[in-house]
Amino acid sequence: MAITFNKLWHLLLDRGMTKEDLRIAAKLSPTTIATMGRNEGISSKTIEKICVALGVQPGDIMEIE
Repeated sequence: MAITFNKLWHLLLDRGMTKEDLRIAAKLSPTTIATMGRNEGISSKTIEKICVALGVQPGDIMEIE
């Protein structure tokens, strides 16, 4: 099993946002965005920042496959 961020990328597309827009809105580093692009683990603090910036819950941006 692995965590994927496919839900997040689809959410960004639905909202007309880019990864760079997310990076700026959630105050993330480019390295964090790249890590998520490889479906690697990120901290709960980072998940919190993304959820607050987008107004969503963790299950709306990631899932276990």
